[in-house]
Amino acid sequence: MKIAKARLVNPDHNFWYGLVAVAISIFVFAYSIRFGQVSILAYYALWLPLVLVDYRKALGTSTDLAWIAPFAALACLSTFWSAAPGVTARASVQFASHVVCALIAARTVSVRTLTLGAILGTLLVLFFSLVHGQYHLDPLDGSYSFVGAFPSKNQLGLFSSLGVYFAFAALVVLGERGLWRIVALACGGLSAVLLARSQSATSVITLALVLAVQVWLRLALLFSPRVRKVSMAAGIVLAICVVFTGLNFGGLDLLLAAFGKDSTLTGRTYLWSQGWAAATQAPFFGVGYQAYWVQGFSEAERLWEEFYIGSRSGFHFHNTFIEVGVELGLAGVALITTVLLRTFAGHLGRVLGDARNEASFVLFGLVAMFLVRAFVEVDVINPYVVGSFLLFYAAGRLAAPRAMPRYALLRRSSRPGHAA
Repeated sequence: MKIAKARLVNPDHNFWYGLVAVAISIFVFAYSIRFGQVSILAYYALWLPLVLVDYRKALGTSTDLAWIAPFAALACLSTFWSAAPGVTARASVQFASHVVCALIAARTVSVRTLTLGAILGTLLVLFFSLVHGQYHLDPLDGSYSFVGAFPSKNQLGLFSSLGVYFAFAALVVLGERGLWRIVALACGGLSAVLLARSQSATSVITLALVLAVQVWLRLALLFSPRVRKVSMAAGIVLAICVVFTGLNFGGLDLLLAAFGKDSTLTGRTYLWSQGWAAATQAPFFGVGYQAYWVQGFSEAERLWEEFYIGSRSGFHFHNTFIEVGVELGLAGVALITTVLLRTFAGHLGRVLGDARNEASFVLFGLVAMFLVRAFVEVDVINPYVVGSFLLFYAAGRLAAPRAMPRYALLRRSSRPGHAA
């Protein structure tokens, strides 16, 4: 029995457990608002008990978490200066425990298991939306969009774009065959259809950018690590030139027009200006984690009314850095930027420097997606959402000690006095 328990925290031997755990987690992230506390408890039940099996393996050391944990810690500490301490205390504990679950998954579930579990989970999410889905009218631009079982087309767009990405990862990066290849193709096809029906410009554009970078990077892997790094530097310079040229010659307006958007991004530029103004009121540590969008607070009520948010909940500034700046100030912005950029650069460095690293290849694409989306969405700073789970999973994988190469083990065993 002891051996069976130990296998639960071993990424090489817990494929089926990890597969089910990831799939159920993805479904919970999509519909926890619909199914309530029962779904959240099921999510915790999948990951937290692994600490009891082997807490060192499941959690790692404090050194591993030195650059990951501070953002969640600041969210908890903000209870002491929050404008709504009760709201902040509850939300910050939820977020911190959610981050712990993601870090447990990073230590106990392989990237292949995560990818295939996410494919299954996304299929469940999208089928549920097909069965219970509906169209919503956007009062700002007058368009109808399919939102599925979500309150917003952007959420359906996010899960659809993740479905396409994980299908790409399974087929192109991991090279799945047989039944998993069929499942991945089904997920990618259904996700693409619903992504088109959602008309989420953010999801379509970010997915296209990430897949283009992944294809280019895949080609770069045919060469030596040194050539890869040179080509990456050249690619970055070329991308900057293309963006600069596009902005100066009306490329952005043409791109937005293709998705039925105007230069205000359907009111987001105004919302950003309101966020910047709110952030200046408490510039260093903010008003407290999730302490701005609180019913009864005048500014939140005003913006809900202006943007036709009848539920008076579930709204944000559509920019991760502005949202964090309002809630946790410059300190929070610095900490979440550290997590995003270090995870992005760390996995990119492994892809470029290692002879072969499919795990970092997959995770680099995911982090790149959320980094781009951070400028127009808020995906990675809330509890029980897929974005924060995947980001902190990727960060946890980067922070975990790397396995020693086989040649190094052979060299150690050949040293005088080394016990076999």
